[in-house]
Amino acid sequence: MDAIIENLPRFVDGFLLTLRLLVISGVGALVIGTLVAAMRISPIASLRGFATVYTEIVRNTPLTLVLFFCAFVLPLLGIRFDYVTFATIGLMVYTSPFVAEAIRSGINGVQVGQAEAARALGLGFNQTVTLVVLPQAIRTVIPPLINVLIALTKNTSVAAGFAVVELVAVSRQVIQFNGNATIPILVAVAVFYLVITVPLGQFAGHLERKVAIAR
Repeated sequence: MDAIIENLPRFVDGFLLTLRLLVISGVGALVIGTLVAAMRISPIASLRGFATVYTEIVRNTPLTLVLFFCAFVLPLLGIRFDYVTFATIGLMVYTSPFVAEAIRSGINGVQVGQAEAARALGLGFNQTVTLVVLPQAIRTVIPPLINVLIALTKNTSVAAGFAVVELVAVSRQVIQFNGNATIPILVAVAVFYLVITVPLGQFAGHLERKVAIAR
């Protein structure tokens, strides 16, 4: 317990960096995922093909490989950032296909007649999606998206292997000098993660109940 108290500022810094990775990469993944989902249902075949290939390749690529590409291959291509930025980009890209699939499933859950009615009123594809389809799909999409964010929270730990000093990296450094306190340190790290994931899970459950009542 003494090891945790003595290194509490380091744990807090690691927690804040984990939170930063979650927020920035989560927002970016939501933006990219929404665009990819729109492309998946686009009437333009080339956009559908690109979105499908992107989703299948990235979703089936290990996160470690994505982060390795960002940290070591992008610099060879002349793209230079710090490791935290590279980790953020990697997490953002890796998470975006899962966001896209969650949004697409919600869109597919909207009755086809809604889109047909919108087109009959003269609305274009973009207007139909943004004004008619997405507002109806969003209620069922939010809970799965929160589950994606919970998975993203845990995935941030992989960044520890790429010189990003987040929670897991801090715990490894502390354990090196406090080997007799390994279990309490790992429990403390788990508690920090629970501070993020438990509220997100409760929020998802609350939304699911609200959607069920609304239906």
